Amino acid sequence: MTSDQEKYMRLAIATAQQGMEAGKGGPFGCVIVKDGQVIAAAHNEVISSNDPTAHAEIVAIRAACHELQDFQLTGCELYASCEPCPMCLGAIYWARPSVVYYAADKADAARAHFDDAFIYDEIDKAPSSREIRFVRLPLAGAADVFDAWLEKQDRQHY
Repeated sequence: MTSDQEKYMRLAIATAQQGMEAGKGGPFGCVIVKDGQVIAAAHNEVISSNDPTAHAEIVAIRAACHELQDFQLTGCELYASCEPCPMCLGAIYWARPSVVYYAADKADAARAHFDDAFIYDEIDKAPSSREIRFVRLPLAGAADVFDAWLEKQDRQHY
């Protein structure tokens, strides 16, 4: 671990602590760095925003993308105080940073009653067998918008 990596990870952990102590949400923090500059630092805001998607990584990704005026984090490093959950993992892959560093792991989170194993188990099940029912309602023309997308000359790939 380099001194810069340690500095950014300590900032992610301190940000997690601040958010937790302020009653914003769980003990999670995230810092996004590009070219040695902190672009965004965020903590979990699930409780304060009444938003189950306001995990530290999601909040930081949104802030960094806004700051960079880009929908991807090309060339960025993401520092998470804990191993990202399945939702954040998906968001990270969509954002495409160069690397993700994390300190605590999912076992540490599970010990504090943040256990994502249930979600990983659900992903592997057939949609009709999940705890929350997923029911496909096929509708004629539902996929037409994808054909229109493919025909769109000025579409921006992501």
